Amino acid sequence: MSNVFVVLSSAGPGRDRNKRTRQQPFWDEHAAFIDALTDGFIMLGGPFEADGGAMLIVRAESEEDVRSKLQPDPWYIHGILALQSIRQWEIFVNTFDAPA
Repeated sequence: MSNVFVVLSSAGPGRDRNKRTRQQPFWDEHAAFIDALTDGFIMLGGPFEADGGAMLIVRAESEEDVRSKLQPDPWYIHGILALQSIRQWEIFVNTFDAPA
């Protein structure tokens, strides 16, 4: 059984605050890395354009599993993002599966 986690990141020291998300160094490598994790791990994700951070909603067995999956992200490696927190989250309201 997997758990849901919220992953919050802030702008790292390598982020160019004068450029938008897709203009950052290593964008293509980061995007390919994230795309490879969308099958069963990443549920939702995206940037906070105003401050250069990001949030992911992921499924994993443990916080350690989340860390190990995200550690090779080129943006963490090169300091574009800095991991701030990983918090387990119990979903009480979910309208994504509701009929239209």
